[in-house]
Amino acid sequence: MKIPRPVSIRARYTVAAIVTSLIVLTVIGACLDAAARYKSVVDTFDSTKRVASQWSAAVRAGRVPRVIPAISPVDLIQVVDHAGRVVRASEQAAGAEPLSNVRPPADDRFEEVTACPAVIGCVMAMAIRVTPASDSLVVYAGVRTPAVLANGRLEAGIAGGVLVLTGLSAWVTWVLVGRTLCPVEAIRTRMSQITGSDLSLRVPVPPGGDEIALLAHTANQTLARLEEAVSQQRRFASDASHELRTPIAGLRLRLEEALLHPADVDPRASIQAALATVDRMEAIVDDLLVLARLRSGDTASGEPFDLAMLVAEVVEDLATGMPVRVHVTDRVFIRGSRVQVMRVLENLIANAQRHAESTVAVTVGEEGGLAVLEVTDDGGGISLRDRERVFQRFVRLEDGRRRDPDGTGLGLAISREIAESHGGSLRIEDSSRGARFVLRLDVVRVEAPVETAPLAS
Repeated sequence: MKIPRPVSIRARYTVAAIVTSLIVLTVIGACLDAAARYKSVVDTFDSTKRVASQWSAAVRAGRVPRVIPAISPVDLIQVVDHAGRVVRASEQAAGAEPLSNVRPPADDRFEEVTACPAVIGCVMAMAIRVTPASDSLVVYAGVRTPAVLANGRLEAGIAGGVLVLTGLSAWVTWVLVGRTLCPVEAIRTRMSQITGSDLSLRVPVPPGGDEIALLAHTANQTLARLEEAVSQQRRFASDASHELRTPIAGLRLRLEEALLHPADVDPRASIQAALATVDRMEAIVDDLLVLARLRSGDTASGEPFDLAMLVAEVVEDLATGMPVRVHVTDRVFIRGSRVQVMRVLENLIANAQRHAESTVAVTVGEEGGLAVLEVTDDGGGISLRDRERVFQRFVRLEDGRRRDPDGTGLGLAISREIAESHGGSLRIEDSSRGARFVLRLDVVRVEAPVETAPLAS
C-alpha cells in the first residue's frame, strides 16, 4: 500500500525532521547504551578482580578468617575447594552454593564469571585459582548484576529520551516552518484577491532581506509593470476607438446620405470623400500595427549603418517640402533597424517642415559616446507643458490640427517607441526659436566605414 505524500510543505519538513531525529537519536542512544554497559561491566570486573586478588594472597598466607569481611561494593566472597565445597565466605555469601562451578585452568589463574546461583541470584564475579596445583582452592569475589545491566531500565530511559527529543524536534520544526511560511500564506491570499479589473493591490513584504522578502519585492515590481501595461492598453484602446469613431461616423453619414437622397448627392464626390475617410482610417490602423510590432519585436538587432547617410537619403526624398539644411559634425554608425530609424527621421523632418516658417536644420554628430541627431525648425515652437504630451498617442496640438487636418497623431509616439526600442531617447529640448527634437542612440564602432553620400541640401 502506497502512503500518500503530505501536500503541505510544513508537514513535509516536520516529517523529515521526525525521521532524521529518530535515525540520529537512535544511533546516539545505541552508542550511549553500549558505552554505559561496557563501562559498567569493566568497572564491575575490575573491582571484583582487585578484591579476589587480595583474598587469594591471604589464602596462600593462611590468614583467612572464617567470615570474610566484605570490601564495598564487592560483598559476595567465597573460597571453594576442589570438591566444590565453600570453605570460607563473606556474610552475604555464607550458606549458599558456590557462586560458580568454573575453575580457572592452572596456566590462566583469572577468569570472569557470570552466573545465577539459586539463593543469591545472578552475579558477576572474578574467579582466581590460588595455586597451580590440581587441588588448589579457588577464590570467588563478586557482586549482584548491576540494575543497569539486569532490568533494561537503561534502554527504556534512552528510548524515552529519544522519543522526547524527537517530539521536541518535530514541534520546533512545525513552529519555525510555520512562521517562515506565514508571509508566503499572506502573499498567496493577497495574490488571490488580485483580478484583471483591479491590479492596484500589492503583496505584503515581510521585514528583512531573505528570499521571501525578495520574492515579495519582485512580485510587486511585476504587478506594477503589469498594471502599467494594462493601463496603457486600456488608454490605447480608448484613444483608438475615439479616433476611429469620428471617421467611421462621417463615412456612415455620407453613405446614408447618398442612399437616402440620391438626387441631391453627387455620387463621385461622395465616393471621393468616402475614400479619403478610408485612407485616414487605414493610416491610423497601420500606425497602430506599427506600435504593436514595436512592443513585441527585437528592433535593436541588425547591421551597423551610417546615420548621416540615412539622413541624406531621407532629406533627398523630402526635397519637395520646406528646405532642409544638413550639418554633419561627426560620422556616426548605429546598429538597429534601418527602416525603423528612417521612419523616425521622416516623421521628425516632415513634422519640422509643416511647422517651419522658412527653413529646417538637421545636425548629426557624436556626444559622450552617443549618436546625436537634432531636427530644428524656425516655427512657433512647442510650449514647455506640451513637450511630453506631443509624444502621447493621438495627441495633436491646435497648430498641428490646423496644418495637417488628416494626421493620425501617432507619428511622434511611434518615433519615441522606435528610439526607446533601440536603447535611445527622443526629447524636445530648448531652442532659441521654433522646436528642437533631439534623438540620441548608441554609437557602434566599425573598422572600415563605407563611403557615404553628400550630406548638404
